[in-house]
Amino acid sequence: MSFADFVLASSLCSTGQKWSSLWHSEKFKHLICLYRMVSSEYLRREILEINAPGTLPNVKIGEVCLRFSIQPTPLFGIQHVRAAFLHYYYALRYRGKLIIRFEDTSPIEGSAEFVVNLLKDLKTLGITYDFVSYTSDYFLQMIKMAESLILQGKAYVDNTPPEQIRKEMVHGIESKCRNHSPEENMALWKQMMDGSDVGRKCYLRGKLDMRHPNLRDPVYYLCSPNPHNRTGTKFKVYPTNNFSCPYIDAAQTITHVLRSSYHKKSSPLYYRILKDMGFSRIQIYNFKLLNMAYMPPRPHQLEWFVKNEKVDGWDDPRLPTVQGLARRGVMIGALKKFLYEQGTLKNSLIEWDRLWSINIEMLETEDSCVHTAVLVEKRVRLRLTNFLGDEDKNRHMFNYSKEKDVEVTKFSKEIWLEKADACSFSEGDEINLMDWNTAIIEGIEKDKDGNVTALSGYLNGGNPYKSPKNPMLWLPVTDELVDLSLVKFDYLITKKKLEAKEDFLDVLNPCTKKERRALGNPDMRNLKHGEIVLLGMKGYYRCDVPSVDASKPIVLFAIPGGAYRCEF
Repeated sequence: MSFADFVLASSLCSTGQKWSSLWHSEKFKHLICLYRMVSSEYLRREILEINAPGTLPNVKIGEVCLRFSIQPTPLFGIQHVRAAFLHYYYALRYRGKLIIRFEDTSPIEGSAEFVVNLLKDLKTLGITYDFVSYTSDYFLQMIKMAESLILQGKAYVDNTPPEQIRKEMVHGIESKCRNHSPEENMALWKQMMDGSDVGRKCYLRGKLDMRHPNLRDPVYYLCSPNPHNRTGTKFKVYPTNNFSCPYIDAAQTITHVLRSSYHKKSSPLYYRILKDMGFSRIQIYNFKLLNMAYMPPRPHQLEWFVKNEKVDGWDDPRLPTVQGLARRGVMIGALKKFLYEQGTLKNSLIEWDRLWSINIEMLETEDSCVHTAVLVEKRVRLRLTNFLGDEDKNRHMFNYSKEKDVEVTKFSKEIWLEKADACSFSEGDEINLMDWNTAIIEGIEKDKDGNVTALSGYLNGGNPYKSPKNPMLWLPVTDELVDLSLVKFDYLITKKKLEAKEDFLDVLNPCTKKERRALGNPDMRNLKHGEIVLLGMKGYYRCDVPSVDASKPIVLFAIPGGAYRCEF
C-alpha cells in the first residue's frame, strides 16, 4: 500500500458529509474498496503499537482464519470482550480473516434480540469481521456426519438415564449401550430424529476411550422437542459444542482456535473428534483467564444477580458487561488498552484500579464540561450582608478547552457552600468564591452538637484569580437549581478472589449502590444521555437519565478513579 493511497483516503475523509453520503451509494465501489483497505491497514498499525499478546504458532501471513464463537445470550462480559479483542488483534496482525460465530446449539437459549445486541457491542468496541455465521447453519451437514460416525462404529446411541451417564463418565465405566451394533444405533437415532418418547431419553455419544480422563465418550447429540429460534421445529436433535466446534472449524477452514486455559483439558478431545471426522489438525492456542478482583468468575454466578434482581438487568453498571461498563463511564479506548496490557500469559488477579486509572487519563484529555453540585444533606448557607441585589451575569464555564461556551450565572445574596468547606472556616477567614469574589467570614452558627449550620460574611472586593486561597465551589440560593441524583456503585462481593470451593453467596456485598440527592447549576438541564461531565471537586460522572421531567431528578453515575473528594 503506497503513500498515495493514504493521501487519497485522507482527502475523501476531509470532504465530511459529502463522503459520508457517497460511502452508502453503489456508484464508487473502487473508492470505497480503497478506503476500506486503508482503514484496515491504519487500524492494524495502530493496534500493533500496543504492548499486546505473543505470537501464534505456525502462522502464514494472509492465510490465518480465526473464529470468535459465543452463545447468543445477554451476557457479553469482560472475559468475552478480552477474547474478542485477542481474535481481532491476531486477525489484523497476520492480515487474516475473522468470523463471528453464534453457538446457537440450544433450542431453549438465545434469541435474535441477543444476536443484534452482541453485534452492536462488537461495533461499539470497534471490532470488524468478515462475516457472521451460526452453528444452526450447519445442522443438516452435522447430522450427516453423525450418521457417518454411527455407521463407522465411532458413535453410539445411549438410552441410559443422564444421572447414570454422568456417574459412569466420572468413574470411567463403559455404558451397557456402548457395544450396540450400528443397526441398533441407527434405529435409536431415528427415534431421536423423530423426537419420539423413546428418542427423548437417548443421547448420541462418541465412542472414544473410557480409560482416558478427557476422552470418556462425550455426548454429541441430545433430543429436544422445543422449537429452535432459527430453524423452528425442523430438527429434533441438537449437537453439543464438543461435536459442532470441530466440525464447523474444519468446514470454515479455521487455522487457529483461540481458547481460554479453562478449556485446556479438552484439547485432546477436540483433536480426537477432528481425527474421527476425517479432518486435518487445527492449531489450538490457549490464553489465560482474566481473573478480576471482587467479581464472581463464572457466568452462571453473574446470572444469579440478574435473575434475583440484585442488579437492574445485564446492562447494570455493577456487572462487567460491555453495556454495564459503558453505563459506568468506561471509554472503549480505555477498555481496549487495559485488556491488551494483560496479554495472553498473565494468570494473576487483576485489580480494577488499573482500568479506572487508564479511563480517567483518557477522560482528562476529553472536552468535558465542569459543573457545580452540592449535596442537599451536606450544604451550608452563606449570607453576604453587603451584596446589593441578585443579578445575572455571563461567565465562562469551567471548560478547559471550550472557552467559547458561556453559562448565565446568578449571583445572589445567599449562596450554598459545601459543608466540608464550611466546617474548615473560622471567623475572620478570607475565602475565595470561584469565578466571583473573595469574602470575609463574620459569623458561624452551630447546632448543639457543634455542626456548622449557617455562615454570614461580606464580599471583600478581592480578585479571586489572584487570591492565594483555594477556590470554593458555590451555588446561588435559587429555585432555578436542578435536582440531581448522584449514584455510586460498589463491588458485588466483598472478597477479592473466591477460593475453588467457596460459595459466592457467602461473601455478597450487602450494599452495592448508594444514592445521594444534590442540587446542580441550571445549565445541567441541557445534559444529554451518556454525556460525561466533571462535577467540581467530586469527579467525573456520566448522565444516565437526563432532564425529561421537571419533577424527576437528573441521574448521574459516578465514574471510579481520580483524586477527587467523594462524599458518599
